[in-house]
Amino acid sequence: MQAIDLTSADKRYAKCIEVSKRIRWDIDRDVIRGRQFDLSHKFLPDGLTLVPRLRFLHEGDERLMSQIQGRTYANMFGLVERFIGAKIMEVSRDHWLGDQVALEALVRFTDEELKHQELFRRIEVMMAAQMPAGYAFGPQPNDVAGFVLGKSTWAVLGLICHIEIFTQVHYRQSVEPDAAMSPLFKDILFYHWREESQHAILDDLEWRRENAKLTPEQRDAAVDDLIALVGGVDGILQMQAKADASYFATVCGRAMTDAERAQMEAHMLAAYRWQYIVSGAQEPRFTDILQDLVTPRQMQHIGGALAPLVEATRWAS
Repeated sequence: MQAIDLTSADKRYAKCIEVSKRIRWDIDRDVIRGRQFDLSHKFLPDGLTLVPRLRFLHEGDERLMSQIQGRTYANMFGLVERFIGAKIMEVSRDHWLGDQVALEALVRFTDEELKHQELFRRIEVMMAAQMPAGYAFGPQPNDVAGFVLGKSTWAVLGLICHIEIFTQVHYRQSVEPDAAMSPLFKDILFYHWREESQHAILDDLEWRRENAKLTPEQRDAAVDDLIALVGGVDGILQMQAKADASYFATVCGRAMTDAERAQMEAHMLAAYRWQYIVSGAQEPRFTDILQDLVTPRQMQHIGGALAPLVEATRWAS
């Protein structure tokens, strides 16, 4: 485990402030710009929806699948940013009477997370106006936030770091290169990514700072908390995959066999586990930080807990 270089950290906090000021955007002026969603476009790229795995889908089905998953993607970010903003505001307390550069960076982080929540609430309203009735997003943001924030700060910061790193992976590897996506939805993810890229840096700094406070015994307990949080995320994904598969079957405009329905639900869950757990957990930027903070035994414990979820994403029809 490596100690944090405070001089380097100070420079990184300051850089995040500088970038935050430079790339600051407005929801209406820069992102939405008076546009509405066009259902002739897909919302999420194949690299996230894993649509090619479902061989019984035709082009219209594939597009609908991407739109349903895109709607859930927006709602999931609205959900997680509820507890992200609350936790970052909480940890900023350590800087109130100390490093004012770090404090400003975290205040800007929190302000941007509140803006992101508003953005994704707006997106849900816009999508609801365009898509067929019957979609339901089950998880309640305050209930989920209460569960997450009840875990140790180390574990919550680890989950937040994981989330904000996988947003970078999703945008760079799947969203940016896809020319067939909805231009509006692509812009939403672009502007979100620009600010999240700074947040991921701050997550790294704050997670390492919290890690330095812990005894080995406390870190063991924190690792267990992180595993429990991943389990909680997976519970949400199982619930939403079932709801989204049912919605697809209702609105796709054709009768689906029982076998197709079962494949659709399994596919939704595999795609969601890839999006919200595995794509981040396997990203070197995240695993490198984690390996710096935990012992080999703790790393093995985390890997063992993740292994069934990683294997589950390999599902194919």
